[in-house]
Order: sequence, then C-alpha cells, then structure tokens
Amino acid sequence: SAQIADLQQKLLDADNDRAKQRWDSIATILEAKCALKYLLGELVTSKVQESKLQSNLEQSQASCSDVQKMLMEERNHIAELEAEFQNQILVQEQQHQEKVNHSSWQ
Repeated sequence: SAQIADLQQKLLDADNDRAKQRWDSIATILEAKCALKYLLGELVTSKVQESKLQSNLEQSQASCSDVQKMLMEERNHIAELEAEFQNQILVQEQQHQEKVNHSSWQ
C-alpha cells in the first residue's frame, strides 16, 4: 500500500507539472483567450458552489435555531411539570400529616 500511495503521489505531481507547463507555455493570444475562458468557467462554477453552500449553511443555521427554540420550550415545560409534581407531593404530604394528626386526636 505504501508503493501504491507513492505511485499515486507521483501521478498527482506529474499532472500538476503538466498543468503548470501548459499554463506556462501559453504563447499566443488565442491560447490566452482559451485559458481565460477556462478560468472564467471555473470561477462561475466556484461561485455557484459557494452560493449553494451559503444557502445550505443558512438553512442549517435556521434549523439549528428552531431546534434550540424547541429545546428551550421543552426544558421550560419540564420545569413546569417538575414544579407541579413537587407541589402535588407537598399537598400529599400535608394531607397525610393532617390524617396523622387527626388520627392522633381521636
């Protein structure tokens, strides 16, 4: 696998060298126009990808915000339920104490 990785790296380096040589060997206006046309196409593609990614980011941020809001609402609801439960326990304890006190009076 080390040999494969080494060969892959050599291929990448060779491709990069060929691409660099191709750009360095531009000698005519026609070649320059073709190169410029290619670069502008790449720029447009990059801008479109950037726009899509930005849109996805904004959607993700909105989703995250919605989830955080729902989480806070659920936490508040749980806190309310816990307070109600504690109140019910207190009422039950008071009723029990009253029964105990009432039984001891008899």
